[in-house]
Amino acid sequence: MELLVKSVALLAFLFLFLGGTVWIGISLFMVGLLGLIIFTDLPALTIMSNIVWNNTSGSTMMALPLFVFMGEILFRSKISENLFNGLSPWMDRIPGRLIHVNVFASTLFAAVSGSSAATTATVGKITLPEFRKRGYDRTLCVGSLAGAGTLGFLIPPSMMMLVYGIMADVSIGKLFIAGFIPGIIIALTFSGYVMYRCVKDPELAPAGDLSYSWGDRLRSIPLLAPVIILVTIVLGSIYAGWATPTEAAAVGVAGALFFALLTKSLTWQILRDALMGSVKTSCMIMWIVCGAAFLSVAVGYLGIATSLTSFVSGLGLSRYTLILILSIMYLVMGCLLDGFSMIVMSLPIALPLINQAGFDPIWFGIYLVIMIQLAQITPPVGFNLFVINGLIDDDIGKIAVAALPFFVMLLVVTALLTFFPDIVLFLPRMMVR
Repeated sequence: MELLVKSVALLAFLFLFLGGTVWIGISLFMVGLLGLIIFTDLPALTIMSNIVWNNTSGSTMMALPLFVFMGEILFRSKISENLFNGLSPWMDRIPGRLIHVNVFASTLFAAVSGSSAATTATVGKITLPEFRKRGYDRTLCVGSLAGAGTLGFLIPPSMMMLVYGIMADVSIGKLFIAGFIPGIIIALTFSGYVMYRCVKDPELAPAGDLSYSWGDRLRSIPLLAPVIILVTIVLGSIYAGWATPTEAAAVGVAGALFFALLTKSLTWQILRDALMGSVKTSCMIMWIVCGAAFLSVAVGYLGIATSLTSFVSGLGLSRYTLILILSIMYLVMGCLLDGFSMIVMSLPIALPLINQAGFDPIWFGIYLVIMIQLAQITPPVGFNLFVINGLIDDDIGKIAVAALPFFVMLLVVTALLTFFPDIVLFLPRMMVR
């Protein structure tokens, strides 16, 4: 009974603060603080200060602002526009034509930005006007952008993976590498669906007047080179064990600055905007991570996580039943919360259950990121839907319907990864360190 009172009290405080539009970082700190003050005689403020110091003083956290800065530079420079121009000649003969640029440009840009919103906005800003000009099917174009834009969270480096890795105390490098194969599978699944639709109805992506020769394709390779080189350097150095994620992020920033200078798109204003955007985003994420870490410790001191884990374990649920229940929970959360909130609010409870069931925490990190991808295209809070709405000023409901096939495909891939976890764990097991 005492445990129930504590749990209800913490949930009530959380909904009170969040419902009162208090910032989520402050809400998490306040809930943890009230829980410790009301139900224990522990020095709550001392615990809070230690948690904040421990979560901000480590070298791992340095990777966060560096990866954010790299993404900001690429987002604001000509590199993203060159990515579209470089991919277009290679997609011209495939059923679906330039719609595949949505998928593959999002995949490549995700590999250097780490942000779903930045990926969707950058690719959509370039592709959607071009699709409209060529008479492509609006629904398929919008849906493919909404779905492929979510790859910004899964293709490494990923802000969500960084936050999960810090909170779950698992290797950031292994998490990054673990997301690579699932990300490629999702991209190929999306592309395969576009091909299937356009084979059935070629008018969804009409040929138009423009055609490309092999000379055009070869001349487009230098436009793709900056992104491919950055991805190779950042992920390759982590995979080979030559660099930690923080060191790889620093090299990535240097590479992004070099290529921005090379394309003559780095001005003082762009550099200033990129720095300011990085500071704002990094501070927001760090604040949420610290608040979540403090709340997790408070939940631990109150015995809620341990008792709930023992209770669920006593039910004798199978591994797959547990994943099904968690998936339903995350789908509901995704309708109401953003990705960072989903991680920080659920992890103190979900992670012990996952460990108890025998799932690898690295596998669970990838699973959780895909659940967050689903949240990005789930109304009413699906952030990718709002990003696309800002680009084309279309109804959120229509955009959500367009994204529905890609939502279903993400669920299918999640089931595949659940039954065959080695798809996720194959590369991390081969890492040098």
